[in-house]
Amino acid sequence: MPSVSPTLAAAMTHAASAVTEALERILPKSDFAEQKLFEAMRYGALGGGKRLRPFLVLNSAQLFGVSEDCALRAAAAVECVHCYSLIHDDLPAMDNSDLRRGRPTTHKQYDEATAILAGDALLTLAFEILADPRTHEDPKVRCNLVTALAKASGASGMVGGQMLDLIAESAKLDIGAITRLQRMKTGELIAFSAEAGGILGKASAQHLGALRAYAHDLGLAFQIIDDLLDAEGTEAETGKPVGADAKAGKATFVTILGLERARKQATLLVEQAINHLGVFDGRAKNLEDVARFVVDRKS
Repeated sequence: MPSVSPTLAAAMTHAASAVTEALERILPKSDFAEQKLFEAMRYGALGGGKRLRPFLVLNSAQLFGVSEDCALRAAAAVECVHCYSLIHDDLPAMDNSDLRRGRPTTHKQYDEATAILAGDALLTLAFEILADPRTHEDPKVRCNLVTALAKASGASGMVGGQMLDLIAESAKLDIGAITRLQRMKTGELIAFSAEAGGILGKASAQHLGALRAYAHDLGLAFQIIDDLLDAEGTEAETGKPVGADAKAGKATFVTILGLERARKQATLLVEQAINHLGVFDGRAKNLEDVARFVVDRKS
């Protein structure tokens, strides 16, 4: 992890630990015949990582006085969707990766069919978590969370973006198309993560809009840094194979802009993201700091 302030480091560590503990409680265990599925779900979801999306949920929720128990359930739901997407992205039919977070990917640890089912189960579990009254007592709030996560993760969001990513391996995309691809593939789930705290807290349209604008810029910056790490990083630093985009002949921010311009664009996007948080009068310091962390990270 790059150098971060002690306050941010503590907040990130707390968020990661808290959501991992929540997932430990929520993820199913069993001695039944389908035990292998539950083990694969836990393997895919409890394997570490930055837990950036849960961090955004927890810290946006704090702005509106949402209880940590409720925020943690929403954070766990987001992480289930994110981990499902990683399990499926690593499959031979997609990115064909053998390593994730420094250890074998789920289909390598188990098998392809089990990995597919584990991803499916994590996706559906996310909506079960959000629909549960323990996430929020108001059914309208729960419906809003379910609807927003469905849009962020489905054909108009992450899944659609992944389709565009596959198309990018054989079609030449310009910067506008690449930007749209990454907003869908990465940005929409990050946007939901920041907005979820506001939904839980019944925030005003102005505050929800600020969180969403912040997260869209943050998500794009995050993806540009991902592209830079794929081009410049090492497997030891990132915990996953690097150079995959170049091998696939895929257009990315780096191939179109070059290394220097891509890094400058990521920095500009983070500055814009932080400016959107001005409506919170300095109360969103952790969200500001994590945006700066995103452009300095090495994994």
